[in-house]
Amino acid sequence: MRILQKYFAVEILRAVLFVMVALLALFSFFDLMGELQTVNKGGYRLQHAMLYVFLGMPGYIYEFMPIAVLIGTIYVLAQFASNSEFTIMRAASMSTGMAGTMLLKIGLLFVLLTFLFGEVIAPNTSKLAERMKLTALGASETQEFRTGLWTKDLIREHGLSGDITGSRFLNVKEILPNRQLKDVRMYEFDKNFHLAREVTAKNAEYIGKNIWHLSDVSETSFPKTLSSEDIANVKSQKVPGLDVISEVTPDILSVLFADPDRMSAVDLATYTQHLNDNKQDSERYEIAFWKKMTYPFVTLVMMALALPFGYLHVRSGGISLKIFSGIMIGMFFYLINRLFSHLGLLNTWPPMVTALVPSILFLGIALAGIRYFERH
Repeated sequence: MRILQKYFAVEILRAVLFVMVALLALFSFFDLMGELQTVNKGGYRLQHAMLYVFLGMPGYIYEFMPIAVLIGTIYVLAQFASNSEFTIMRAASMSTGMAGTMLLKIGLLFVLLTFLFGEVIAPNTSKLAERMKLTALGASETQEFRTGLWTKDLIREHGLSGDITGSRFLNVKEILPNRQLKDVRMYEFDKNFHLAREVTAKNAEYIGKNIWHLSDVSETSFPKTLSSEDIANVKSQKVPGLDVISEVTPDILSVLFADPDRMSAVDLATYTQHLNDNKQDSERYEIAFWKKMTYPFVTLVMMALALPFGYLHVRSGGISLKIFSGIMIGMFFYLINRLFSHLGLLNTWPPMVTALVPSILFLGIALAGIRYFERH
């Protein structure tokens, strides 16, 4: 069985690699055609567009890994069936369970690869690509917002710990590619939502440990009530610099412009917790988090879907027909997976259920197919 395991692994790895290269070439070509519209704007040149497309490839590898595994495995098993190799293997006492176990072992490798690209490589290359493009264009991340970017965090007694003493609303006109902020406004409220302080700054730079250094600062403090007698107690001052401790970090700000499907599970969990702490809607990011946690295991489901194709005889259709069937199944899963994300968001379904249902549905179809062909 060790020889068979190695034979299965080599053939499937080779087929999946070929399918993945073909998918990457196709979608990278489409992306490059789309980027050509931006070439020669500012300092953005063709080499920047090609680098941008190249840095986006890890995201496609993560996204299309289950489809590539499905098509590649179907191709290999269909080849085995057409050459009667699978029949010989079964005659040599290879049961369906043993075949499934061999595919499971190979599938675990693809699970690890999917996890690696989804958690480590793709999120970092996506950030790098966007930063490179903005730098070349000489643009900022908030130019599409007329009033800039708004976000919220909590004010605590000891900076990041202790009792909550109020809340802070942050408005930023521009976020530069180097993550510096321009034209910053902070509105701080006490626990009763009375405006306590307004801070404006020309620039803000993150110096680490949740500390932002504001420069060219104007600060206005308000009394707890704004009666005619208290207006005189409103105090304003200008200072060259001010350090502010905030839960908001450059990573959290970058999340606001990132596609949740291209973020890592760690970033999604951090931002979801930030939204929950600030009583903001986090369902979209919770669904993305659970999809991120379950998506690598979809490759095992795809391999289970491919196994019945090894039992189909040549008269049931040629290899090309079986590959076409695999492509259609893969696309159908991709669409269903996307559809359930939107349905879960619209119907407020539990995020974990929303992420798991498509995989469970296709796993049930795979097991039913295996059982049917094993009996017949």
